[in-house]
Amino acid sequence: MTERDGPEVIGRRVQQLRTERGLTQKQLAEPAYTPAYISTVEAGRVRASEPALRHIAERLGVAYEELATGRPAHLATDLRLRLTDAQRTLATGEAEVAAEQYTALLTEAEGHGLCAEQAAALLGLGECALETGDLATARQRFEESEQRLGDAPLPVRVPALRGRAVSHYLAGELRYSCYLFESTLDELNRTGLHDPDALLLLYTGVIAPYMDMGAHARAAQAAEFALALAPKAGDPALVARMHRSVARTMIAEGRIAEADTSLAKAADLYRQLQIRTELANCHWMRGYLYAQNGELERAESELRQAQAMLSERRAALYSSQVAVELADVLHRRDKSDEAAALLHDVLGDLSSERGAVHSAAAHRLLGIIAEDTRDTETAEEHYVRALSLLERAGAAGDLADLCRLLGDLLRRTGRVEAALDAYRTGLGHRTAPGTTTLGPAPAQPPL
Repeated sequence: MTERDGPEVIGRRVQQLRTERGLTQKQLAEPAYTPAYISTVEAGRVRASEPALRHIAERLGVAYEELATGRPAHLATDLRLRLTDAQRTLATGEAEVAAEQYTALLTEAEGHGLCAEQAAALLGLGECALETGDLATARQRFEESEQRLGDAPLPVRVPALRGRAVSHYLAGELRYSCYLFESTLDELNRTGLHDPDALLLLYTGVIAPYMDMGAHARAAQAAEFALALAPKAGDPALVARMHRSVARTMIAEGRIAEADTSLAKAADLYRQLQIRTELANCHWMRGYLYAQNGELERAESELRQAQAMLSERRAALYSSQVAVELADVLHRRDKSDEAAALLHDVLGDLSSERGAVHSAAAHRLLGIIAEDTRDTETAEEHYVRALSLLERAGAAGDLADLCRLLGDLLRRTGRVEAALDAYRTGLGHRTAPGTTTLGPAPAQPPL
């Protein structure tokens, strides 16, 4: 039902339109109403019924919606169609063009007081900012989108909440990202708001921060729930994202063939939907899969393709993250000089607030390359920098391995006590695999 303006506002609008058209109150009223009734409507002393307003609108030659709200007829429908166009532009990788479209739509929606359309435009602007790596702006836009939705049901607010959680994850705030995902999942399950798309969006999103925190058991459980929810989901792009995320847990469990199949499903869906950036991310994940399986030539090919596609789309943060994984493959293929050059090129685009885990991985790899050339001082500097980044992010999954590398280096250079401290730090992050300190994992949804 259309949300109408108050009686006084509608009354002034009726009077203005009647005067512009040169009609008397009697002419406007006939044949169903009296001039006196039109007078009370124009004075704002009575809330006209819907049939009365439809009669008046017809006599004035305007749409009922325009008379009741002041908005041009079909404005909301037109805005939603244009929001879909902007979403399609973003899907093809043109984030900057999409941002211009969303900004224009936001201004128009604000001018007409359309809150749902404002929220959708802000959500789109948040996704554009994620794509270009502007995490602070992304987080702000997602928060504003959520505010515009006000008291809307939680499933409606989930895309904005997921956007906030991803922004914090990419900024290296893994624990807070997990908290946002888990608390939202708990509320959905506790209150019986079992929307399949909302649940799938959240269980898919929480996999990456779980994996980086070393919470592999929780990641596997989230993947299991996501796979079970997928047949009920209505958004094919969401199902494709699920297949890509779930593949990461399969790789960790050594289920290489299943992971490859899952990535193939995701890539096919993205090709059909023409979502270029996500298709690039599939090549990225496939490169990671082949690297884990020791197929380095195939891994290099997939990662180079992913980086080329992301660079073409100006997805700077994602492109830099792929470059780090490509450098690892190059180093393992005895192309260490090329790997080091690539890492130095992208390190300026990564930091503790922007791609912290990959920034740490870059320093770790530069440390290994320095050790290969017996430059232990430079190697130690890179390891210590990586350790600081991982501790800040809470990326326990990578901390233990880094502590081993640092401990081995310290031991070889005669600093036994410092080496023991490094080993102990690493052991501390291996004491409880598959857990976090966030309390119980989210409950299983009704499937």
